[in-house]
Amino acid sequence: MAALTVSGVSASFGGLRALASVDMQVAPAEIRGLIGPNGAGKSTLLNVISGITAPDQGRVMLGDTELTGRPPHAIAALGVARTFQGAQLFPSMTVLENVMVGRHRHARAGLFSAALGSLRTLREEEDSARRALDALRFVAMDEFADRPGSELSYGQQRSVEIARALTLEPRVLLLDEPAAGLSLGRVTALDELLRRIRDEKGITVVVVEHVIRLVMEISDRVTVLSSGQKIAEGIPKDVAADPAVIVAYLGTRRARA
Repeated sequence: MAALTVSGVSASFGGLRALASVDMQVAPAEIRGLIGPNGAGKSTLLNVISGITAPDQGRVMLGDTELTGRPPHAIAALGVARTFQGAQLFPSMTVLENVMVGRHRHARAGLFSAALGSLRTLREEEDSARRALDALRFVAMDEFADRPGSELSYGQQRSVEIARALTLEPRVLLLDEPAAGLSLGRVTALDELLRRIRDEKGITVVVVEHVIRLVMEISDRVTVLSSGQKIAEGIPKDVAADPAVIVAYLGTRRARA
């Protein structure tokens, strides 16, 4: 069974078509690259999967569980984690506290008991801190745990965002342009990290990215969107050689070079 299935998904905004009958099946523990020119619908597709945008038609399934129509917090609770374009940390909070925010869906203590500082609340706080520190170790950012988020470089902030997503213990991880603005060294480290997320944690990863070299190197399969439609899908070497992809996306980028 596919880890994630998108069936006939269409979405529009004010009459402007963003997605048109998009289909995609992603296997368990697969890295799926999602590429296309600006305005192709890549981020919109991630928004539909994560419940931020309601589709006009179509379905999204997590395994055999229907995601369509559920709110984002419910989809996160079922095992879909998401990062967004640009770093989104709380600058006044420590790095550890920023990552602990990702554990909110696992908290079971109610507001009343939390206000009283109940034993359950304290235990959950300790558990959240432990798991957050584990996630920081996984992304090699644990030495910065006690520093304010504002002191981190942009690349370090992106690593912390991935750590925060991992604390959700997701089955599927959606990454929106994680390499944007990173140095070559950081892109190489991201390559290694995404492989470890797949291989060591068994998490399915869907990554939207404009750094084509990264996508082609790490992806098991690649899906290409253009003007809201899927125009190609397959293993990286086949997609890179597809005439439609060269014209619609790769050729456009080469022309700008």
